Amino acid sequence: MKLLPFDYAIRNLGRSNTRLVLSVLGSALVIVLVLAAAAFVRGMGASLRVSGSEHNVLIMGAGSEDSVERSEIEAAAPSVLEASVPGIRSRLGVAYVSPQVHVMLPVRTESQTEKKRQVMIRGVTPTALLVHEQVRLIEGRLPSPGSDEVLVGRMVGTTLGVADADLGVGKILHIDGKPWTVSGRFAAPGTVMEGEVWTSLADLMTATKRTTISCVLLTLDPDEAEFADVAAFTKMRPDLELVAMPEREYYSRMAGFFGPIKVVAWVTAGLIALGGLFGGLNTMYAAFSSRVRELGTLQSIGYRRLAIVVSLVQESLLASAAGSIIACVIALIVLDGLAVRFSMGAFGLLVDPIVIGIGLLAGLVLGLFGSLPPAARCLRLSIPVALKAA
Repeated sequence: MKLLPFDYAIRNLGRSNTRLVLSVLGSALVIVLVLAAAAFVRGMGASLRVSGSEHNVLIMGAGSEDSVERSEIEAAAPSVLEASVPGIRSRLGVAYVSPQVHVMLPVRTESQTEKKRQVMIRGVTPTALLVHEQVRLIEGRLPSPGSDEVLVGRMVGTTLGVADADLGVGKILHIDGKPWTVSGRFAAPGTVMEGEVWTSLADLMTATKRTTISCVLLTLDPDEAEFADVAAFTKMRPDLELVAMPEREYYSRMAGFFGPIKVVAWVTAGLIALGGLFGGLNTMYAAFSSRVRELGTLQSIGYRRLAIVVSLVQESLLASAAGSIIACVIALIVLDGLAVRFSMGAFGLLVDPIVIGIGLLAGLVLGLFGSLPPAARCLRLSIPVALKAA
């Protein structure tokens, strides 16, 4: 079977500049929305995976494995763990043991007189910077105990819906109705911690009237201990009512909890792509129906219908491929790293090679299935009828 030259499809794309622009931009718009859904899913999954460290172990109250916020353990547990569990990493005599309190509280800035949003507040000690190696101070200093100061994550502004200027050093945050002064800001790239507010453990326990802590996070020296050692200790001390879990496993459970949200994102992207496909069908029907006489002429000079279909598909694929490339460039510039708020805080959209691949594949599928039905309909006509078409 003799095929039409490839440059025939290229020349036909330029026959109507308006049609070409509409086809390319229409494809680009649909692919951008598909890329946004894919970047959302990838960003959420990556932020939950990266938030956990490989050698960190999370100690919580028994029965609270699915939510550290509901966990309660004795305030003396960190000292007991430090003294009883061998192989905990240390530096200059300071053990990598971080007692913490996790609680969701309503937060607003001074500019938000009424609007409040729930934000994860984490009470910590300076050792938190040892166990959370991803965290880096980018402005100011750590909160001083007894001074009602807080350290805000880089994405807290997204969580609260305010500009970063409202969260600068020296600004006031109202947490559960009480004013706190921002002493600094921190970054933890790719983790959900960037959407949190940190403060002194003692200050948060006083403010929330707690006598227990939520958890203890410790880092093991991989050459001297393993997770089984910590798990064995928690089982040997049933009086403490503790349970040990690798930090990464905890965040993996959280990722599973948000699985339905990911499914909804993919379904939404599929519906958008389906709508774009029907829109592309309408465009192609209009474009191909005006060329019925041309298609009949090609058949009369010896080209098979299948060869003509291949040429029409090539035109559609070229237009959708151009739209996909434009969409990928827009996604890399606009969407990559864009902060999105969700219940655990905030995370950044992730446009990685997998997301780009999904966008390019969606563009090719859109171009292929958007051209086959119109092409088949136009080629159903007999050659005499096609040659007489207006």
